[in-house]
Amino acid sequence: MRNISHITLKGRLSAAMLLIALLFCALSGRLFYLQAIEGESLTDRAFGQWTRGLPMRAARGEIVTSDGVTLASSYDVFTVYVRPVETENVEETARAIAETCGAEYERILAKIDKTGVSEVRALTGASEAQTLALRSKGIAGVYVVADSARYYDMGNFATQLLGFVNADGVGQSGVEMYYDRYLKGTDGEAYTETDLIGDKLEGSHTSYLSPIDGATLTLTIDFTLQSLAEKAVRDAVEKYSPLSASCLMMDADTGEILAMAGAPTYDLNDLPRDDLALLLQGAKNTLVADVYEPGSTFKILTAAMGIEEGLIRDSYYCPGYRVVDGTRIRCWRSIGHGSQDFAHGIMNSCNCVFMDIALSAGTETTYDYLEKFGVGSRTGVDLPGEGAGILLSEESVKSVDLARIGFGQAVAATPIGLATAVCSVLNGGKLLTPYVLSSVTTADGAHALDNSPTIKGATVSETTSAKMKEYLYSVVEEGGGKNAYVPGYRVGGKTGTAQKYENGSIARGKYVSSFVGFTEIGGRTVVCLFKVDEPQGYVYYGSIVAAPYVGQIFSGAFAAFGVEPDYAENEIPATAEMPGLFGLSLTQAASAVKAAGLQYEFSGEGESVISQFPVEGTSLYEGAVVHFELG
Repeated sequence: MRNISHITLKGRLSAAMLLIALLFCALSGRLFYLQAIEGESLTDRAFGQWTRGLPMRAARGEIVTSDGVTLASSYDVFTVYVRPVETENVEETARAIAETCGAEYERILAKIDKTGVSEVRALTGASEAQTLALRSKGIAGVYVVADSARYYDMGNFATQLLGFVNADGVGQSGVEMYYDRYLKGTDGEAYTETDLIGDKLEGSHTSYLSPIDGATLTLTIDFTLQSLAEKAVRDAVEKYSPLSASCLMMDADTGEILAMAGAPTYDLNDLPRDDLALLLQGAKNTLVADVYEPGSTFKILTAAMGIEEGLIRDSYYCPGYRVVDGTRIRCWRSIGHGSQDFAHGIMNSCNCVFMDIALSAGTETTYDYLEKFGVGSRTGVDLPGEGAGILLSEESVKSVDLARIGFGQAVAATPIGLATAVCSVLNGGKLLTPYVLSSVTTADGAHALDNSPTIKGATVSETTSAKMKEYLYSVVEEGGGKNAYVPGYRVGGKTGTAQKYENGSIARGKYVSSFVGFTEIGGRTVVCLFKVDEPQGYVYYGSIVAAPYVGQIFSGAFAAFGVEPDYAENEIPATAEMPGLFGLSLTQAASAVKAAGLQYEFSGEGESVISQFPVEGTSLYEGAVVHFELG
């Protein structure tokens, strides 16, 4: 026998002990990994294997106006779930659900007659009475869970602004989509102990993880102003049957959106989900998404640039056109305005005056101001789908293009972009980011967010701003904006009438009529943009189609907020009566209108009047603007 040395035995023992130590360390490391690192995950997996969960949707947060009126809320509905493995007879279960809850038997059967699934949603939107009756029957495998559904308290009100949610309660448009993360809350779940194949264990109980309701959004929207805007839009649609009509109101000093209304629209509680085209059309917020040639409302920006740059002349002459780069560009009044100063150029909305200002400024300076005013950019408003204005590239602009830009052609803006730029002209030169959310309050009452004004840049000086206010007041008091006049109050603004283009050419008979007005209400400078897209009939001037609705809105706001009139001497207007103009020549018609104490705009180049608006005998304020067409 070979003798084993003491040294060899000691080495083998040491190796064995080292191996044991390594195995112990490995096992300890594995246990640490499973318990400390993977412990929570494995616990969740185990919990999922021996329980079945039914979702409990959190109540979506409310949306309220700045003055506390609820626009969107949630209410309890009930969802019926079926666990197929627990049902004793699928047909009888389906029939019981259908008969008790007033549902279609075949549809319920098709949903629950399945294998390989733990549970199915058999019916949504059941009433409390129906679910109580269903529970009383004690049907195996049938469970009822309280759910939450969306309700719009005002129905067809601020539709494009609010937006809507899908069947799962997820925001799809408007505020509902943009602030979905605050509104949706955190869903809960009801857990029941089951075996490995999903059968409920005998003696098991159901545990509940309560949902956390969504936060309440307080908007900057004022309910009174929104109501006035909604009515004005409806009135315009009824009278002119346009493609669309819309109204935007903003606080010029803060950027808060006070009202946002549009048509066509629908009741948010009765969405046309089976007609996708109609659903999308009514959901589109054209005030934010669409661009258009603003026409003469853009002259506010050109005028402000001219004043700021010292480009205003003492006198301008308008023969009815300007020739630029060999192209004859017409003023809207084909016979011209003759000699006039700048103030009357604004009141008359003379295209020639604003062509001269833009050409005097030159391309570089004009584009510097377009950038300052945010034209061609997005405003950053907190709503989805915002579009950006469209500008010709500065390098490609010719003098003829620049002249047209001066009076609002060859440039496109979104309504909210134009309104934001106009606010800067009126508030001392602060370009603000418009916003619709004022604050966010969690379900337990904590403030999660408070919004405040954001200044993005500077446009004009306070001196220019003050001068522009007075010029724009004169447009309503003496010029083409007379139809927005409210006796006893100061209202300013600018009309706009822009031709539309199709396939690169002017679309005959298609116009966008608009008016941008402002006034002081309760210490606020309130800007109101009203736009009517393709009014039907021969009347299309913004002074007639859009301006009266801004006056209507402001008149209602003065009354609602208790703003007392302050009549100047002889300001209370006399009434005038629209004369009959059919068959009269331009000279005769103009004389008859002036004799009646009215102002006029006309279209066409014929020898006699073939149509007039309003009709003969209509009672009007003295100084109101009427329209007639020559043919």
